[in-house]
Amino acid sequence: MGFNRKIVAYFSQKLQSGFVVLFSSQAIRKAALSLVSIFLPIFLYEVLGKDMMLVVWFYLAIAVLYAVFLPLAARMLNYFKFKNALITGSLFGILMYAILVFTTPENAYLFIPIVLVVWTIFKLLYWVPYHTDFAKFIDPKDRGRGVSAMFATVSFAGVVGPILAGYILDKTSFGILFSVVVLLYLLSIVPLLRLPKVNETYTWGYAETWKKFFAKKYRRPLFAVGALGAENTIALIIWPIFIFLLLDGAVLDVGALSTIIFGAVVILQLALGRFIDVSKKQEYETLHIGSVLYALGWVGKVFVVTAFHIFIAGFYHGVTKIFTRTPFDTLVYEIAADQGHFVDEFTVLKEMALQFGAVISLVGVAVLLLFFSIEVTFFIGAGAALLLNLLYYQERDETFSGEQAKLPVHQLHY
Repeated sequence: MGFNRKIVAYFSQKLQSGFVVLFSSQAIRKAALSLVSIFLPIFLYEVLGKDMMLVVWFYLAIAVLYAVFLPLAARMLNYFKFKNALITGSLFGILMYAILVFTTPENAYLFIPIVLVVWTIFKLLYWVPYHTDFAKFIDPKDRGRGVSAMFATVSFAGVVGPILAGYILDKTSFGILFSVVVLLYLLSIVPLLRLPKVNETYTWGYAETWKKFFAKKYRRPLFAVGALGAENTIALIIWPIFIFLLLDGAVLDVGALSTIIFGAVVILQLALGRFIDVSKKQEYETLHIGSVLYALGWVGKVFVVTAFHIFIAGFYHGVTKIFTRTPFDTLVYEIAADQGHFVDEFTVLKEMALQFGAVISLVGVAVLLLFFSIEVTFFIGAGAALLLNLLYYQERDETFSGEQAKLPVHQLHY
């Protein structure tokens, strides 16, 4: 009860029940994912015969399939409804990790394609309803706090998850680790049973969605979101494998380092969320400065050669990421919320942009790996981080009108 009161006290407005339910479910889900977020790319690297290109093609296929089928899936949500989609999507997430329990190098070429399809279905069902609901359930005055609270939850889970996962892997196997994830994932469904219904109807057809995606009015924010997808790809896929290779496969050391880095940035994350909500005019400058410093972090990672370097680079990146992603995600939620009844339509465009960014990043990785070592791909992350500034220039120039969204407006909440 004391912990719940502290969470509520962090926000300036009374929390809607929908946000509490969504936050609770996501917190449990993030606790599960904290066990595997670092180690899933490493697992795929090992079961795919330590072939980095196969790992790249795996993630590339998911990004392409998700982007291509998302407009169709969004139309289906009109009949399936958001609450049902979130629950069903979570079940597919559970199924994915259940399949991974039994995946080995010997049967990988049978099971990994199935995982690819199941993971894509999960994404198609889960992310649009989740982001739409988040945007509608958080009070406009608490949008920065909402984003920060969610990031801080990830960080809190990241304090315990990686080292616990490293210990499990050191003593047992990936199969045991994925089994624990399945159990936690099941628990994350329980809060969703009480999720309020959201009356949103996706009105665009498949062709119209693609037309809107390339429309000039959405170009700058979607380019920025695409840059985020490109940077995320390097951070979530390439960096963990790089650490694993640098530490000679010592999974416990990988987990311990990740835990230390996560634990060092939690309090700062919460403080920034309050700062953004209190000082709205500063969020754009925070994004501008933070993205430049964040890009420099990727350049620095190119020269990492020891475990100590990993810690320094990871800590620096964790801190600068806070000053970049918190205002960035807050601004994106503002754009989505300002769409009115088009919030789910814009969310689809945003998700498509993320995947296009991932595709471009992965293709770039594949090309660079033909000629250079893995750390050279970090320059892609640096370039993508700088492009996050497109949202900063968007607000500065006051050119975005989007289906009538205005960046300076602070009405509502990835």
